[in-house]
Amino acid sequence: MLKVNNIEVIYSDVILVLRRISLEVDAGQIVAILGANGAGKTTTLKAISGLLHAEEGKVTRGGIEFEGERIDKLTPNEIVRRGIVQVLEGRRLFQHLTVEENLLVGSLSRRNVDTTVQQDLEQIYHYFPRLSDLRKNTSGYLSGGEQQMLVIGRGLMTHPRLLLLDEPSIGLAPLLVQEIFEVVRQINQESGIPILLVEQNARIALDVADYAYVMETGRVVLDGPTEQLAQNEDIKEFYLGLTQLGERKSYRDVKHYKRRKRWLG
Repeated sequence: MLKVNNIEVIYSDVILVLRRISLEVDAGQIVAILGANGAGKTTTLKAISGLLHAEEGKVTRGGIEFEGERIDKLTPNEIVRRGIVQVLEGRRLFQHLTVEENLLVGSLSRRNVDTTVQQDLEQIYHYFPRLSDLRKNTSGYLSGGEQQMLVIGRGLMTHPRLLLLDEPSIGLAPLLVQEIFEVVRQINQESGIPILLVEQNARIALDVADYAYVMETGRVVLDGPTEQLAQNEDIKEFYLGLTQLGERKSYRDVKHYKRRKRWLG
């Protein structure tokens, strides 16, 4: 469904952030982009959703296609109308609105759907029962995990054809992260919505995704099916913190990884 073809992204006409990035998302897939802070993961999502324009960024080489149509020259609202919806990092909510009012905002961009808004709301409450209990609460007072559920639910209210998730685990307790990713998997399996996921938590991303790309300093350095990547010695050592014997490495040992990564050799 989505093809990112050899793109470069420059900010403010001088800062080269992405260097010949290529990736694909097929129908029904969950695809993960892994990498440390500053690798270019979020910039890749914003190139796809068109949000680069708001940050003085632009695609200067290559192109992005969605269902065979070039989209990298379109505005963000035109891209949303085609069904690509990004759930931004940082749980961006209308904090003065209630939970249900935030969800209803997502319904404003629905196009040619067979369900009613009320049916869509009930579907979101099926995925996230906690939101049903909190539907009349002001969203600014929710916990971090509840806010993350809400922004994902608001994205789903648009009836996306492709959902872009940016760091859904950030700042959350491990149990909440597990709960949210179980729902992400359920959404994909039940609705068939393809998901492009940016995530620093490599362990959980490799568990939920079908295919993954590893980014370093603005380029893809490794990609493959997640079952294959999970057995890769570099991934084990530098993203899962395991040695070849299955022992967990200390942060002191791992933090100088760039000097020794096989893919940088």
